[in-house]
Amino acid sequence: MPTRVCCCCSALRPRYKRLVDNIFPEDPKDGLVKADMEKLTFYAVSAPEKLDRIGSYLAERLSRDVVRHRSGYVLIAMEALDQLLMACHSQSIKPFVESFLHMVAKLLESGEPKLQVLGTNSFVKFANIEEDTPSYHRRYDFFVSRFSAMCHSCHSDPEIRTEIRIAGIRGIQGVVRKTVNDELRATIWEPQHMDKIVPSLLFNMQKIEEADRHLDHHKLWDPNEFAVHCFKIIMYSIQAQYSHHVIQEILGHLDARKKDSPRVRAGIIQVLLEAVAIAAKGSIGPTVLEVFNTLLKHLRLSVEFEANDLQGGSVVSANLNASSKDNDEKIVQNAIIQTIGFFGSNLPDYQRSEIMMFIMGKVPVFGTSTHTLDISQLGDLGTRRIQIMLLRSLLMVTSGYKAKTIVTALPGSFLDPLLSPSLMEDYELRQLVLEVMHNLMDRHDNRAKLRGIRIIPDVADLKIKREKICRQDTSFMKKNGQQLYRHIYLGCKEEDNVQKNYELLYTSLALITIELANEEVVIDLIRLAIALQDSAIINEDNLPMFHRCGIMALVAAYLNFVSQMIAVPAFCQHVSKVIEIRTMEAPYFLPEHIFRDKCMLPKSLEKHDKNLYFLTNKIAESLGGSGYSVERLSVPYVPQVTDEDRLSRRKSIVDTVSIQVDILPNSVPSDDVVSNTEEITFEALKKAIDTSGMEEQEKEKRRLVIEKFQKAPFEEIAAQCESKANLLHDRLAQILELTVRPPPSPSGTLTITSGHAQYQSVPVYEMKFPDLCVY
Repeated sequence: MPTRVCCCCSALRPRYKRLVDNIFPEDPKDGLVKADMEKLTFYAVSAPEKLDRIGSYLAERLSRDVVRHRSGYVLIAMEALDQLLMACHSQSIKPFVESFLHMVAKLLESGEPKLQVLGTNSFVKFANIEEDTPSYHRRYDFFVSRFSAMCHSCHSDPEIRTEIRIAGIRGIQGVVRKTVNDELRATIWEPQHMDKIVPSLLFNMQKIEEADRHLDHHKLWDPNEFAVHCFKIIMYSIQAQYSHHVIQEILGHLDARKKDSPRVRAGIIQVLLEAVAIAAKGSIGPTVLEVFNTLLKHLRLSVEFEANDLQGGSVVSANLNASSKDNDEKIVQNAIIQTIGFFGSNLPDYQRSEIMMFIMGKVPVFGTSTHTLDISQLGDLGTRRIQIMLLRSLLMVTSGYKAKTIVTALPGSFLDPLLSPSLMEDYELRQLVLEVMHNLMDRHDNRAKLRGIRIIPDVADLKIKREKICRQDTSFMKKNGQQLYRHIYLGCKEEDNVQKNYELLYTSLALITIELANEEVVIDLIRLAIALQDSAIINEDNLPMFHRCGIMALVAAYLNFVSQMIAVPAFCQHVSKVIEIRTMEAPYFLPEHIFRDKCMLPKSLEKHDKNLYFLTNKIAESLGGSGYSVERLSVPYVPQVTDEDRLSRRKSIVDTVSIQVDILPNSVPSDDVVSNTEEITFEALKKAIDTSGMEEQEKEKRRLVIEKFQKAPFEEIAAQCESKANLLHDRLAQILELTVRPPPSPSGTLTITSGHAQYQSVPVYEMKFPDLCVY
């Protein structure tokens, strides 16, 4: 009787329940009953309106089995749900999905790792299904929270912990994949979700070797390997047109952390470098100048912090921090320079030119206010430091820059401010300026072949690459040649020059010869070399003997190079002969010897034989025989005079050609006036009457002046005239400033007495004017 009752009750159960019950075997180890599962699937597809009830019944059984810890039946129920989900895609599936997600949530809430992984796998399968219409009422807040919590699993078993964390990451991926193409995709980007997702992903990206460091995992800028890894993933994951958003975020974070420790700032800057390296060849957009402006601002701040640390604080603290803080700031500065250089070198040519001008406009030059960088808090030491840093940045930006014409690489607006630091009393600054010029001038990669300063036996072995000088380059030299010559000439005569300075100056002469020299420029360069030789012999600047011999060696190396480049046999023969004699009698005039340690120096150069020197008449004869116009070789080279000498804190060339003017005001007593009278004798009168010698001297002077104006280049004549005019104006200004004072006005002068303004009138006949104003 009971059996019959059960059979009757079973027959009265709804069909969908009977079909669901049949897929569960008596022993859960046997797994899902496939034949009955096919019947259930066919029924669900044929009657999709029953899906809601099928899902609810399966959820009821699964919940009961989860509570009773019957994991075998739980696995069977989830497998059945997965198959139904994949087989049914009608509109009626949406209520079934609600039951399905409810069952997944039950599994994720359970404390058993296997069930959590099972629920995650089912959710990932569901996330891959593309639904026809969006579900406006469905939310995934629970799943975001639960999967994020799984990402931070601290299970005692390492293998299980790793399995749960991986499941959490896969679950987050499923949520993002499911929502990113949904009509309501904006909800996943809300802060309440991102604040859970992002830390969970970062936490698992970080490699934690010690278990007790879990509380410190957010301080990842120092060291920054993990931060670099994260941002690389981000930059490679997003589309190129959005790269600038990431860069702007890093720049903003750098500004916000400008007062943090140097290593933290260096870590952020290095992350910026990696991000820029990925985005440099893509679309940077309008952030180019913003990147450079921010970096240069932080470079100034770093130098300012470094200067303050050196100047302030006690001696003890300064000694303690010297090896830590100072070195840390240098790490920041080097990171900034590397970022600037890498970013700049990967920009297109037109943008690189703008950045070169932008950086050059920041370089402070003493005595000028043309730069746009605030150096009021730096002091002299800090200013020198920022000058070096900026020029190093410029050097990296110009590396590899290849312009078709030299005018494009060195326009006047860039050349003038670039050459200003080349006259400063700092050998390192001058070196950087020359290296920047080499980057821009060396358009055929010949600089490596010219490295060092030496006597090259056969220049042809260097295989120098060069092209015919174009019209634009010729025009550039006519306009700026004298300026380049002047800076090389004055740069050779600096007292703090070291070997590298002479090497770079030699390379400058060689590159001008290769890239920009026609016959006229060659003559000018030879005149410049001879003028340097003469300056070393005469030594008006009182240079040490090492520097005088260094100039002689530089001249020898360059004339050896240029003679072989233009391939005039007689010229080469004269140069080779002088070098041969120097090798035997005066090796300190050659670069291989003077720049060697413990080189013996001569006591003076006045008694040397003329065969040790390069002679203008011999060079003129040799070049004249080969068709060169050598008239200008007889005119000594004189550098043009500008205001840069005074502005750059160096001895001005104007001081060597000064005019002595004595001003004796009327108020000086006669006893203080020095008498310059000469005793009148017969011999003195005879000399005064005999003017034949004076006439001959005047004729010779006039002849030299006429010859100079006939043969000297226009630029040199203009430079000398301009120097005389500047000298005259300077002296007149000094005289007028000392003697001329504004006279009192007849209308009276304003005075304030007891708080009341009064005018005191002065009659014209009582006014006293300076003698220079009365005639």
